[in-house]
Amino acid sequence: MAVQQYAGGCQCGAVRYEVEVDLASTVTCNCSRCQRLGSVLAFTSEDKFKLLQGKEHLTEYLFNKGVVHHLFCKICGIESFARGTPPNSDKLFVAINVNCLDGVEPRQLNSRHFDGRSI
Repeated sequence: MAVQQYAGGCQCGAVRYEVEVDLASTVTCNCSRCQRLGSVLAFTSEDKFKLLQGKEHLTEYLFNKGVVHHLFCKICGIESFARGTPPNSDKLFVAINVNCLDGVEPRQLNSRHFDGRSI
């Protein structure tokens, strides 16, 4: 796979975005949040993400070290993306919940597991 453009958003459609991302390197995580949500994540830079609608419908949840801004729709409760900064960097990234991309079947991807529970 290579970087491709996708559309995505929350369940109710209030939040919609376009993103350029490579789905060849998706990740599942067992941290206290990701495991409960069943997230399959793909990461991209902030400049490859465009929120099309729904900024006013987003609310934020911070936990653990507070460096990832988990944004979810106030209407349907779905977290379709998050924003943050990686360790030792000030460059923003966007974590895309691949489950929320139109026309993508995340269970068919070869996701790498990340042990978030241990950090």
